[in-house]
Amino acid sequence: MPAIHIQELSKIYPGEPPVLALDKVDLTIEPGEFVALLGPSGCGKSTLLNLVAGFEKTSSGSLTVHGKPVDKPGPDRGVVFQEAALFPWLSVWENVIFGPKTQGVPAKDYEARANEMLRIVGLADFKQHLPVQLSGGMRQRVGIARILTMGSQVLLMDEPFGALDAQTRLSMQELLLSVWQQLKPTIVFVTHDIDEALFLADTVYVMSARPGRIQARITVPLARPRTIEDTTGETFNTMKREILKQIRH
Repeated sequence: MPAIHIQELSKIYPGEPPVLALDKVDLTIEPGEFVALLGPSGCGKSTLLNLVAGFEKTSSGSLTVHGKPVDKPGPDRGVVFQEAALFPWLSVWENVIFGPKTQGVPAKDYEARANEMLRIVGLADFKQHLPVQLSGGMRQRVGIARILTMGSQVLLMDEPFGALDAQTRLSMQELLLSVWQQLKPTIVFVTHDIDEALFLADTVYVMSARPGRIQARITVPLARPRTIEDTTGETFNTMKREILKQIRH
């Protein structure tokens, strides 16, 4: 069963005239697959992510996650935005356990996992820090640890590293690959950065300008685990040229 299955999906925003944001999108993502969505600004990448998250409803077509129709947000789908949505008055630890704690899950059922997720993202020594005491990259690590602690099987990431400087961005990309390789969640990663998409993903979907459609599906042949050196070879540059051609088209 696919992790995410989208068929003939369209999204229309009401108005005068109505805006067709997505038009008959077909997309199948397998469990544990790392997918990147690329396309020009306004093509509907974030809209598609919001529909999978359950923040918005489709106008037509079908959308299922692990075989179940999506009609609202759920803990099986965690969202990471460009800005880490942390509670500034709560410590790192309190932010990470917020989800299961507020759902009434017994502490014994989530504390070990929360500690493990903080270890995986490299924040085991920062449990009592407040978000204001952390760098931008560290706050995003807290957001990732929080979603993983909830047990989300699908990670929906909307340009999560877009606001970071180049060095921190690369560090976060390498961290995300490490997390994915250890836990193998299904990841849908929205980005406008071709290098980032090719470095991270198994499959890159190129979307057309509005109304958004899937224009091309590109399988990334780079072996795993990947390093930054993989972004300098001829294979990488050939794929980058192909995607640039698709986006310009």
